[in-house]
Amino acid sequence: MTDRKPVQTFVLVPGAWLGGWSWQPVAGLLTGRGYRALALTLPGLSYDGSPAGLGLADAVDYVVSEVERRDLANVVLACHSWGGYPATGAAHRLAGRVAKVIYVSAVVPAKGTSMADENEQYGEIIRQAIAGTPDATVPAGLDAIQGVLMPGDAAPLQELISQLLLPQPGGYMTDSLDLPPVTEIGLDAAYVLCADDIALARPGAEFAARLGVDPLVIPGNHMTMLTQPAIVADALLTVL
Repeated sequence: MTDRKPVQTFVLVPGAWLGGWSWQPVAGLLTGRGYRALALTLPGLSYDGSPAGLGLADAVDYVVSEVERRDLANVVLACHSWGGYPATGAAHRLAGRVAKVIYVSAVVPAKGTSMADENEQYGEIIRQAIAGTPDATVPAGLDAIQGVLMPGDAAPLQELISQLLLPQPGGYMTDSLDLPPVTEIGLDAAYVLCADDIALARPGAEFAARLGVDPLVIPGNHMTMLTQPAIVADALLTVL
Protein backbone atom coordinates (compact mmCIF):
# COMPACT_ATOMS: atom_id res chain seq x y z
CA MET A 1 0.00 0.00 0.00
CA THR A 2 1.12 3.56 -0.75
CA ASP A 3 0.88 6.07 2.08
CA ARG A 4 -1.17 9.07 1.07
CA LYS A 5 0.08 12.52 1.93
CA PRO A 6 -2.29 14.17 4.44
CA VAL A 7 -4.65 16.65 2.82
CA GLN A 8 -3.66 20.23 3.55
CA THR A 9 -6.23 22.67 4.89
CA PHE A 10 -6.06 26.28 3.77
CA VAL A 11 -7.19 28.58 6.56
CA LEU A 12 -7.91 31.87 4.84
CA VAL A 13 -7.70 35.10 6.85
CA PRO A 14 -9.25 38.24 5.31
CA GLY A 15 -7.99 41.78 5.36
CA ALA A 16 -9.48 44.90 6.90
CA TRP A 17 -13.22 45.52 6.37
CA LEU A 18 -13.64 42.10 4.79
CA GLY A 19 -15.25 38.85 5.84
CA GLY A 20 -14.70 35.28 4.79
CA TRP A 21 -16.76 36.07 1.69
CA SER A 22 -13.70 37.78 0.20
CA TRP A 23 -11.86 34.44 0.10
CA GLN A 24 -14.78 32.29 -1.03
CA PRO A 25 -14.01 32.30 -4.78
CA VAL A 26 -10.45 31.15 -4.07
CA ALA A 27 -11.66 28.63 -1.47
CA GLY A 28 -13.99 27.05 -4.02
CA LEU A 29 -11.15 26.60 -6.49
CA LEU A 30 -8.88 25.09 -3.83
CA THR A 31 -11.49 22.56 -2.74
CA GLY A 32 -12.06 21.69 -6.39
CA ARG A 33 -8.40 20.72 -6.57
CA GLY A 34 -8.54 18.39 -3.61
CA TYR A 35 -7.63 20.67 -0.71
CA ARG A 36 -9.70 21.70 2.26
CA ALA A 37 -10.42 25.39 2.73
CA LEU A 38 -11.81 27.40 5.62
CA ALA A 39 -12.52 31.11 5.03
CA LEU A 40 -12.76 32.93 8.35
CA THR A 41 -14.74 36.00 9.31
CA LEU A 42 -13.08 37.67 12.27
CA PRO A 43 -14.94 39.09 15.29
CA GLY A 44 -16.68 42.40 14.64
CA LEU A 45 -16.76 41.98 10.87
CA SER A 46 -20.17 40.41 10.51
CA TYR A 47 -23.65 41.73 11.24
CA ASP A 48 -24.14 39.45 14.24
CA GLY A 49 -21.58 41.14 16.46
CA SER A 50 -20.33 44.55 17.52
CA PRO A 51 -16.89 45.89 16.55
CA ALA A 52 -16.72 48.08 19.66
CA GLY A 53 -13.90 47.37 22.07
CA LEU A 54 -12.20 44.65 20.04
CA GLY A 55 -8.42 44.46 19.86
CA LEU A 56 -5.91 42.53 17.81
CA ALA A 57 -5.71 39.84 20.50
CA ASP A 58 -9.38 39.03 19.85
CA ALA A 59 -8.67 38.40 16.18
CA VAL A 60 -5.63 36.25 16.96
CA ASP A 61 -7.58 34.27 19.56
CA TYR A 62 -10.35 33.63 17.05
CA VAL A 63 -8.03 32.20 14.39
CA VAL A 64 -6.35 29.98 16.97
CA SER A 65 -9.66 28.80 18.43
CA GLU A 66 -11.11 27.90 15.03
CA VAL A 67 -8.08 25.81 14.10
CA GLU A 68 -7.98 24.08 17.49
CA ARG A 69 -11.75 23.57 17.67
CA ARG A 70 -11.65 21.74 14.36
CA ASP A 71 -8.43 19.92 15.37
CA LEU A 72 -6.82 20.93 12.09
CA ALA A 73 -3.30 19.87 11.18
CA ASN A 74 -1.12 20.40 8.11
CA VAL A 75 -2.58 23.91 7.91
CA VAL A 76 -1.63 26.42 5.26
CA LEU A 77 -2.40 29.78 6.85
CA ALA A 78 -3.04 32.23 4.01
CA CYS A 79 -3.72 35.89 4.75
CA HIS A 80 -4.57 39.03 2.83
CA SER A 81 -3.68 42.65 3.57
CA TRP A 82 -4.13 43.55 7.29
CA GLY A 83 -4.88 39.86 7.85
CA GLY A 84 -1.13 39.38 8.12
CA TYR A 85 -1.44 40.56 11.72
CA PRO A 86 -3.84 37.94 13.12
CA ALA A 87 -2.32 35.25 10.89
CA THR A 88 1.17 35.95 12.23
CA GLY A 89 -0.01 35.99 15.83
CA ALA A 90 -1.92 32.76 15.33
CA ALA A 91 0.97 31.05 13.54
CA HIS A 92 3.20 31.56 16.58
CA ARG A 93 0.66 29.77 18.76
CA LEU A 94 -0.18 27.08 16.21
CA ALA A 95 3.33 26.29 15.03
CA GLY A 96 2.84 22.55 15.52
CA ARG A 97 -0.24 22.59 13.30
CA VAL A 98 0.93 25.01 10.59
CA ALA A 99 2.81 23.73 7.54
CA LYS A 100 3.20 27.12 5.87
CA VAL A 101 2.16 30.77 6.11
CA ILE A 102 1.41 32.54 2.83
CA TYR A 103 1.02 36.32 2.74
CA VAL A 104 -1.05 37.55 -0.24
CA SER A 105 -0.44 41.28 -0.73
CA ALA A 106 -0.39 41.32 3.05
CA VAL A 107 1.44 43.07 5.84
CA VAL A 108 4.24 41.06 7.40
CA PRO A 109 4.17 42.67 10.83
CA ALA A 110 7.31 44.12 12.34
CA LYS A 111 7.71 43.47 16.04
CA GLY A 112 5.95 46.18 18.03
CA THR A 113 4.60 48.01 14.96
CA SER A 114 0.86 48.39 14.46
CA MET A 115 -0.93 48.84 11.15
CA ALA A 116 -1.36 52.52 11.99
CA ASP A 117 2.40 52.84 12.50
CA GLU A 118 3.43 51.23 9.19
CA ASN A 119 2.52 54.29 7.13
CA GLU A 120 2.28 57.85 8.43
CA GLN A 121 -0.52 58.87 6.05
CA TYR A 122 -2.55 55.74 6.75
CA GLY A 123 -1.93 56.16 10.46
CA GLU A 124 -3.37 59.67 10.45
CA ILE A 125 -6.49 58.49 8.59
CA ILE A 126 -6.92 55.54 10.96
CA ARG A 127 -6.60 57.60 14.14
CA GLN A 128 -8.92 60.34 12.87
CA ALA A 129 -11.54 57.74 11.99
CA ILE A 130 -11.31 56.09 15.41
CA ALA A 131 -11.69 59.46 17.13
CA GLY A 132 -14.63 60.42 14.94
CA THR A 133 -16.79 57.30 15.21
CA PRO A 134 -18.95 56.38 18.21
CA ASP A 135 -17.68 52.79 18.31
CA ALA A 136 -14.02 53.64 17.59
CA THR A 137 -13.97 51.97 14.19
CA VAL A 138 -12.35 52.68 10.83
CA PRO A 139 -14.91 52.73 8.01
CA ALA A 140 -14.08 52.42 4.30
CA GLY A 141 -16.30 53.77 1.57
CA LEU A 142 -16.65 53.71 -2.19
CA ASP A 143 -13.84 56.24 -2.57
CA ALA A 144 -11.38 53.79 -1.00
CA ILE A 145 -12.56 51.04 -3.35
CA GLN A 146 -12.32 53.22 -6.44
CA GLY A 147 -9.05 54.96 -5.63
CA VAL A 148 -6.99 52.41 -3.72
CA LEU A 149 -8.38 48.91 -3.35
CA MET A 150 -9.89 48.25 -6.79
CA PRO A 151 -8.87 51.06 -9.18
CA GLY A 152 -9.81 50.39 -12.76
CA ASP A 153 -12.32 47.65 -12.01
CA ALA A 154 -15.89 47.85 -13.29
CA ALA A 155 -18.01 50.43 -11.47
CA PRO A 156 -20.85 48.01 -10.61
CA LEU A 157 -18.36 45.63 -8.99
CA GLN A 158 -16.74 48.47 -7.06
CA GLU A 159 -20.15 49.56 -5.79
CA LEU A 160 -21.09 46.03 -4.77
CA ILE A 161 -17.88 45.49 -2.81
CA SER A 162 -18.24 48.87 -1.10
CA GLN A 163 -21.66 47.75 0.17
CA LEU A 164 -20.14 44.58 1.63
CA LEU A 165 -17.39 46.31 3.60
CA LEU A 166 -17.93 46.72 7.34
CA PRO A 167 -16.14 49.15 9.67
CA GLN A 168 -12.86 47.75 10.98
CA PRO A 169 -12.49 47.61 14.79
CA GLY A 170 -10.06 50.37 15.68
CA GLY A 171 -8.01 48.21 18.01
CA TYR A 172 -7.25 45.90 15.10
CA MET A 173 -5.38 48.78 13.49
CA THR A 174 -3.63 50.31 16.50
CA ASP A 175 -2.51 47.18 18.38
CA SER A 176 0.77 45.47 17.54
CA LEU A 177 2.39 42.07 17.97
CA ASP A 178 5.39 41.59 20.24
CA LEU A 179 6.55 38.80 17.94
CA PRO A 180 9.17 38.30 15.20
CA PRO A 181 8.35 37.19 11.64
CA VAL A 182 7.23 33.55 11.47
CA THR A 183 10.37 32.49 9.61
CA GLU A 184 12.41 33.37 12.69
CA ILE A 185 10.71 30.56 14.61
CA GLY A 186 11.33 28.05 11.83
CA LEU A 187 8.00 28.21 9.99
CA ASP A 188 7.99 28.05 6.22
CA ALA A 189 6.55 31.15 4.57
CA ALA A 190 5.95 32.69 1.16
CA TYR A 191 4.84 36.04 -0.20
CA VAL A 192 2.49 36.61 -3.16
CA LEU A 193 2.35 40.17 -4.47
CA CYS A 194 -0.27 41.61 -6.81
CA ALA A 195 1.65 43.66 -9.37
CA ASP A 196 -0.74 46.62 -9.49
CA ASP A 197 -1.42 46.78 -5.75
CA ILE A 198 -1.26 50.39 -4.53
CA ALA A 199 -3.07 49.77 -1.24
CA LEU A 200 -0.24 48.33 0.85
CA ALA A 201 1.26 50.46 3.60
CA ARG A 202 4.73 49.69 2.24
CA PRO A 203 6.01 48.13 -1.00
CA GLY A 204 5.26 44.42 -0.99
CA ALA A 205 8.91 43.59 -1.61
CA GLU A 206 9.75 45.16 1.75
CA PHE A 207 7.24 42.94 3.49
CA ALA A 208 8.59 39.86 1.69
CA ALA A 209 12.10 40.82 2.78
CA ARG A 210 10.99 40.65 6.42
CA LEU A 211 10.43 36.94 5.79
CA GLY A 212 13.71 36.59 3.92
CA VAL A 213 11.94 35.57 0.68
CA ASP A 214 11.39 36.97 -2.79
CA PRO A 215 7.75 37.64 -3.70
CA LEU A 216 5.88 35.72 -6.36
CA VAL A 217 4.40 38.53 -8.46
CA ILE A 218 1.00 37.97 -10.04
CA PRO A 219 -1.27 40.25 -12.10
CA GLY A 220 -3.96 42.34 -10.50
CA ASN A 221 -4.72 44.88 -7.80
CA HIS A 222 -5.30 44.54 -4.07
CA MET A 223 -8.55 42.62 -4.54
CA THR A 224 -7.41 40.13 -7.17
CA MET A 225 -8.74 37.28 -5.03
CA LEU A 226 -12.23 38.50 -5.95
CA THR A 227 -11.68 39.68 -9.52
CA GLN A 228 -9.33 36.90 -10.70
CA PRO A 229 -9.53 34.13 -8.08
CA ALA A 230 -7.96 31.50 -10.35
CA ILE A 231 -4.75 33.53 -10.47
CA VAL A 232 -4.60 33.67 -6.67
CA ALA A 233 -5.47 29.98 -6.25
CA ASP A 234 -2.74 29.05 -8.73
CA ALA A 235 -0.25 31.24 -6.88
CA LEU A 236 -1.08 29.65 -3.51
CA LEU A 237 -0.44 26.21 -4.95
CA THR A 238 2.73 27.36 -6.71
CA VAL A 239 4.36 28.54 -3.48
CA LEU A 240 3.30 25.56 -1.36
